[in-house]
Amino acid sequence: MDQLFAGGTVNAAQFGDGPPLFLFHSLLSDRASFHAIVPRLAQSFRVCVPELPGFGQSRAVPGDFADVADRMAGFVKDAAGGKQAIVLGNGYGGFVALQMAIRHPDIATKLILADCGAAFSEPGREAFRNMAAASKAKGLAAITDVAMRRLFSPEFQAQHPDLMRDRREAFLKTDPEVFRAACDALAGLDLRPELAQVKAPVLVLVGEYDEATPPPMSHELAAGLPNARLLVIPGCAHVPQLQSPEVFLDAIGDFLPASYAPT
Repeated sequence: MDQLFAGGTVNAAQFGDGPPLFLFHSLLSDRASFHAIVPRLAQSFRVCVPELPGFGQSRAVPGDFADVADRMAGFVKDAAGGKQAIVLGNGYGGFVALQMAIRHPDIATKLILADCGAAFSEPGREAFRNMAAASKAKGLAAITDVAMRRLFSPEFQAQHPDLMRDRREAFLKTDPEVFRAACDALAGLDLRPELAQVKAPVLVLVGEYDEATPPPMSHELAAGLPNARLLVIPGCAHVPQLQSPEVFLDAIGDFLPASYAPT
């Protein structure tokens, strides 16, 4: 059942019992992208899956990307009830988690950053500017094909028509203004100078075929963090937890506390 946290600003669902584990979704998807892995994780953790600010029933943040990170820090503190937490972010959610960890060093005991980075290349920045401009001029429907290609390979899309129909519908529910603000934030973001401030252990994951945040971004991210290791997930693109949930769970298994017992 959904609950409101952080002064009623963040809507989240919770599953299971145990140490708190937070899952932050990507920009081109929603929290349903974690549905395939939640049941396994909920056997060992209290899994909390929020809608990021401006998505679903969570209130938008009237500020910049740092304000988004601050809002989510307040949410994590509230939902964890003072307990230590692990935070896993995918794509945009990974950038939010990273910025949050920089600004709030004690917020997480461990971070799992899947398919994100610390900064985009100039072509990557231009892609966000183009998506923002096209969505403003023609609406989200005009960039849905581009968005899906950034999430999944054409082969995967062809093999999973029902899933792709669901993902397209989820994307079209995104608030256009929130989407454009996130695109603008990512186009200008550069967290590389601040990576040394993240002292918590970090597992950096990336899909082998990720076009949205290509593997070199994850290599750069892992190299810039004081305590990080990198894993490339074979055969996957930008949302490996949805594309290959068993492979994804295996990839994070050794990084999670010993109490995690996958079955």
